[in-house]
Amino acid sequence: MTTPIRPGATVGIIGGGQLGRMMAMAARSLGFDVHVLDPDAWCAACPVADRHITASFDDADAAADLARECDVVTLEIEKVSLASLRAAEAHAPVRPGAHVLEVVQDRARQKGWLAERGFPLGPYRDATTESELAAAAEAMGRGAFAKACGGGYDGRGQVELRSAADVREAWAALGGAPCVVEQALDLEAELSVLVARRPGGDAIVYAPALNHHESRILAWSVLPGPLPPDIVRDATRIGRAIAEELGVEGLLAIELFLLRDGRLLVNELAPRPHNSFHATERACLTSQFEQAVRAACDLPLGSPAVVQPAAIINLLGDLWRDGATPAFEEALRLPGVRLHLYGKRDARPGRKMGHLSAVGDTPDEAVALVRKARAALTG
Repeated sequence: MTTPIRPGATVGIIGGGQLGRMMAMAARSLGFDVHVLDPDAWCAACPVADRHITASFDDADAAADLARECDVVTLEIEKVSLASLRAAEAHAPVRPGAHVLEVVQDRARQKGWLAERGFPLGPYRDATTESELAAAAEAMGRGAFAKACGGGYDGRGQVELRSAADVREAWAALGGAPCVVEQALDLEAELSVLVARRPGGDAIVYAPALNHHESRILAWSVLPGPLPPDIVRDATRIGRAIAEELGVEGLLAIELFLLRDGRLLVNELAPRPHNSFHATERACLTSQFEQAVRAACDLPLGSPAVVQPAAIINLLGDLWRDGATPAFEEALRLPGVRLHLYGKRDARPGRKMGHLSAVGDTPDEAVALVRKARAALTG
């Protein structure tokens, strides 16, 4: 039996990027103090945290220092060493814990864990050498993707294999490190579900989001995804089952592929808030960021009910090219549009600097409006 951690206590967050920033803002609204650990002295969460420890995610001493001053610790990133998590666990509850990260942060281990438990996956093979990569690519047939087992985010750490000639270049691009080779799939859509789970096992599942990627980076997402009822039912069932089997305390996002033949396959897991559920701030009774704090603190979970369709579109650093400032005022002229900037100092191509959100009477209307707002930024 756990004891709820009530407002007035201190929440620690390992990771101070945009997800950490928005979690910190939600925690402060609930009345919690917030401490953050991040290697960037000017990280996005820094301005909204009471304390910021500048240290790497594999600094176990720094993680212990964070936890000693906190009543609970949670995460906004998977790239945290298990040693750091276990050092923190000696001083405060860490939710989700090291047992979750041990499965999730290695792509091969994650897929093996899912396969052993009968969750639906596309064809794949592990590769630890260049020759194994070549054999795996051949076995996958026409078209495959090699994905590094560790790291990788927003399409990084992934290489498309169109022919045997690509293998050597792909192995070099992945740094000669272990990888997973996945067969290219005939996709109808990409979607995701988000599960919040308390330490006692109480759980809720958000409606699936429909996602659109460009250059392997999420471009826009809409909630609720306009999906057939049977797909919604199956995605919800898969997500809940994975979270329960993994014993997650906190959030777990499950990315899924919908094939043209109607099958749903698991792509990957993320034990934290997820880009595709930023729209919960506009669409749902409880945002994913407030839900993350509630779950970590073992407070009653908020309703995930959708009250209006909403969509988001990511704003990448390319918009600030050559020192230009996007015409935010033009996007904000559109009723129903809001701007969410992350406070990052350096705008680099491909870097997420913020997002726009929009609401509509239908999911399609919300997507059309948020895309119109994005276009308005550059005239």
